[in-house]
Amino acid sequence: MRKAGPLLPSPILVAPMAGGVSTPALVTAVARGGGLGFLAAGYKPVAAIQSEISEVRANGLAFGVNLFVPGPPTIDTVALQAYRTSLGAMAARLGVALPEPTYDDDAWGAKIDFLLAEPVPFVSLTFGLPDREIIRALKERGTVVIATVTRHSELLSAQDYGVDAAVLQHSAAGGHSAAFAPDAPPGAPFTDVAALTSELFPHSTIPLIAAGGLTGASDINEALAAGAAAVQLGTLLVRTHESGAPQLHKDALASPTFQGTALTRAFSGRPARGLENQFMRDHRDAPAGYPELHHVTSPLRAAAATAGDPDAMALWAGTGYRAAPSMPAAELVSQLVAGLDR
Repeated sequence: MRKAGPLLPSPILVAPMAGGVSTPALVTAVARGGGLGFLAAGYKPVAAIQSEISEVRANGLAFGVNLFVPGPPTIDTVALQAYRTSLGAMAARLGVALPEPTYDDDAWGAKIDFLLAEPVPFVSLTFGLPDREIIRALKERGTVVIATVTRHSELLSAQDYGVDAAVLQHSAAGGHSAAFAPDAPPGAPFTDVAALTSELFPHSTIPLIAAGGLTGASDINEALAAGAAAVQLGTLLVRTHESGAPQLHKDALASPTFQGTALTRAFSGRPARGLENQFMRDHRDAPAGYPELHHVTSPLRAAAATAGDPDAMALWAGTGYRAAPSMPAAELVSQLVAGLDR
């Protein structure tokens, strides 16, 4: 098997997918298939993260935890309130009350304190970089720290801050863009993540992990040949048996009803890629405002899932979503590992 380098146990990583997709069962199955999976700490209280870590750790397998790095509160509160008002009719139809667009830091301090007290093998960071002291403290406890970057300037910052490796996310990736700036446009229009990797590899001093739009062994081998030490897969695992994605989400990835993906701020206030549905089309002008808009739309999305309405859900998906199979995760990962160029 291709060596991922001294830091990573495998060249196949599976992305942390918040909202319930990345279950302990999925992370465990990925490890048993020869990959490295990540629990998603975003949107979860510390007690829930502790429980999930304990479940995975009991299996004696390598794993990681992902954190959302908090940004500043949104300044344009008028736009946030106007957007909340525009969702009133849908809220009434689904029978939910919309919370105020409030800011929080996702219990950042408590999560860092826990991971320093109970270190895990890997921690990945999304939406920016924390204080250098936090990165240093995690590393001192034996944790490999991985930043997520989308462009040259972010990679240089991550290297300067002392992280061990970087996930290089192409704009074809499903879910949220990891760009440091809350409303940054997609990075330079490289055709795919292999091209992006090839462009940034000469400027890297740390291992790069290619992510975004990868559909199988051919894409993975191209990214590795371009200089990546490993790849990170997300959408490809959403339909696996151990994924915690709602069945509506899994079915939508295979449904001819949905004909493509698009970037949207409509669900969370941050650009994110998903299957284009009616909610996205109706709110193309949604304002920037993460995490405030995430909290506003959260009950709408939950109610839509309960009501069986995929047109009002966040169906996160990368551009290669048609390749996502319904099968055991360990079997899928082991097939991908077997397909690596030797």
